[in-house]
Amino acid sequence: MDGFDTTEGVIIIAATNRPDVLDSALMRPGRFDRQIFIDLPDLVGREQILRVHARKLAIAEDVDLSIVARGTPGLSGAELANLLNESALLAARRNKKRVDMRDIEDAREKVQFGRERRRIMDDEDKKIVAYHEAGHALVGAVVDDGELPVHKVTIIPRGRSLGSTMYMPKKDIYNYAKRRMLARLATLYGGRIAEEIVLGDITSGASSDILLATKLARSMVCDWGMSPLGPVAYGENHDTVFLGREITRSENFSEETARLIDVEIHKLIDEQYNRAKSIIIEKRAALDKIAEALLQYETIEGRHVNEILEYGEIRSPVLPPIIAKPEDTLPGKKITEKTAPKSLPGDAPAPAPSPA
Repeated sequence: MDGFDTTEGVIIIAATNRPDVLDSALMRPGRFDRQIFIDLPDLVGREQILRVHARKLAIAEDVDLSIVARGTPGLSGAELANLLNESALLAARRNKKRVDMRDIEDAREKVQFGRERRRIMDDEDKKIVAYHEAGHALVGAVVDDGELPVHKVTIIPRGRSLGSTMYMPKKDIYNYAKRRMLARLATLYGGRIAEEIVLGDITSGASSDILLATKLARSMVCDWGMSPLGPVAYGENHDTVFLGREITRSENFSEETARLIDVEIHKLIDEQYNRAKSIIIEKRAALDKIAEALLQYETIEGRHVNEILEYGEIRSPVLPPIIAKPEDTLPGKKITEKTAPKSLPGDAPAPAPSPA
């Protein structure tokens, strides 16, 4: 960093995603003393990024990029580009001339939740997964305040999960209200409670739900002041520098305080567990309908869950699943992650969309 005169006009730019571990000597005046924080794109930014990358593809008329942007919070520009690339791959496997909204939706689920893994499960396992996801969807739909509605429920395995209940926020979420965190806790336990009530037993399928709920409840008590213990931070989280190490929390409170923290965490979890249990018992008929629909169709949308809750049956059509070809090939041409078609065979390039 030495040897440059102030009039030479040399500018050094560096980037990092771990500013907390930089040596303070690098941050002194005259060195890297000006910092620019670049956050992930917001709703408007994601839509504009999608429009830029969509110009390279043959896009169908039913594609609404504003809806795609709303359903991709937290994705970076590179991930949004990969999403559209995946949608082109899916359209090519399905022998389509244009990328439609369903291709993009399936690609979004693949990017965010993992690739479909169609396993051969017997009827008992399918029933367990169906009631588990039905419990999540039922509780989630009942406690939702309109900001995070149920988007889709499926019993098709994705990633490490045997089923998924997906949500699509109405807008980007920057603050977490206590009522929404409590609703989230209740929703997380909906699957386990459904297994317990319907099957008379519990399985290991709720392990990730329990882990997430426990972390959420601990954050509410120790970090966000959402308990009778008051607005006090109990302990500090520390990200370790070395890869492969877990985040640690230093405890700077007494054993009596630790006992009170455990009591409040259990109280939060028990209250929302009982809340979810009362919802499922009260709406047991709707739970059975949702599970039956999942066993029949494998995947249903959020509007179908709401229809069952309101009318007792599904009234809008359910789209049949599309099973893509396992090989990533088109006639006479190989398609890879880096060579997604700019314009699919037999079609002219789509006109560039006008800027928003």
